[in-house]
Amino acid sequence: MGVWVTTTRTGMFSALRIGEFRALWLAEAISVAGDQLAKVALALAVYSRTGSALLTAVVYALSFLPALAGGLGLSQLADRYPRRTVLVGGSAVQAVLVGLMSIPGMPLAAMCVLLVGVGIAQAPALAAQNAMTRDVIVDDELYFRSQDLRGVTTNTVQLLGLAGAGLLVTLVGSSRALFIDALTFVFAAALVWFQVRHRPAAADGAQHIGWSGGARYLWSQPRLRTMLGLSWLVGLAVVPEGLAAPLARQIGVGPAAVGWLLAADPLGYVIGTFLLSHFVPTARRQRLVGVLAIASLVVLLPFVVRPALGLALALLAVAGATGAYQITVGASLNSWVPNEVRGGVFGVARTGLRVSQGLGVAAGGAVAEGLGSATGAITIAALVGVLLAIPMAASWRKLFQPGAGEMQNV
Repeated sequence: MGVWVTTTRTGMFSALRIGEFRALWLAEAISVAGDQLAKVALALAVYSRTGSALLTAVVYALSFLPALAGGLGLSQLADRYPRRTVLVGGSAVQAVLVGLMSIPGMPLAAMCVLLVGVGIAQAPALAAQNAMTRDVIVDDELYFRSQDLRGVTTNTVQLLGLAGAGLLVTLVGSSRALFIDALTFVFAAALVWFQVRHRPAAADGAQHIGWSGGARYLWSQPRLRTMLGLSWLVGLAVVPEGLAAPLARQIGVGPAAVGWLLAADPLGYVIGTFLLSHFVPTARRQRLVGVLAIASLVVLLPFVVRPALGLALALLAVAGATGAYQITVGASLNSWVPNEVRGGVFGVARTGLRVSQGLGVAAGGAVAEGLGSATGAITIAALVGVLLAIPMAASWRKLFQPGAGEMQNV
């Protein structure tokens, strides 16, 4: 399956003229905002009860682990059942579970079990939402711009949400903050149910695909494997994020700078997405994926000289801006895979992305500990990433060579 290539220039906000997409976009933004509030509320609730930083970190990790397992095992629900039903059902389940977590005095063990359930329910809902956006927007240029808008929105909401969540939780308390998060899921579910029309299951009449159909299709396509390889390099590009605290100490700035170091990459990502969306046509963006993947790692190599804070922030912002190629990867993936396995493919791709980030941060921390240098670990991660990215980018470029079957048709 290929990408339809058009030459129409479309603004990033043009997709909002489509009512169904507008509902999906707003529902996602509200849910993301609620999630940031819940993260802070849960962390403060656990820490206030136990006083243990370790237990707080373990509970926070529980929000990721079931989502990874669900991404591989349950994302196929978005193909086997109507996607609106899967999204609304997943949001409803999350609303109930988070609502139970918000009950004052809820035992910590019960909260952990409920949190695992939230992560499991989230996986098929995200897969359905991602696949349904492609169902709603059939024009390719407009679809790519819609994904740019989603990327800018979610990153902006995450930044603003985390910035304001601490204050809100302080004002209303952890239980009420969790209840507000539960309400965001209710609102998102209602918005999708009433504003997005019902469509039959994508895999109707294709039951032979099976539960592993998405993964099997993904690994059977060399171009998709190359694309995912370039995408999963983010596991090395994200190393500075995991080392923000020791990096701040090493370059001689105070703890207050940790927040700046963490914000530089997502801020650059938003700027890069905006620039790509407004100035680079879709077909060219696809060709640039390999180059941008390399650039997102090359720009981290100057950390070898232990840059001052200003230069470090600039480097991280540029890394985030070039890392905006990830949106092009996701949009291309949704356009290149058959509709009946789109949810399953998304689950594999997202799970691999999250695993690569986790392993990258863990490995970066181990290297920094061994070297006694955060900047040294960042430099090594960047160098390894560049060496991996170059052959992948070369393979990617060959896909768009004249006579190599440039992908312009389904």
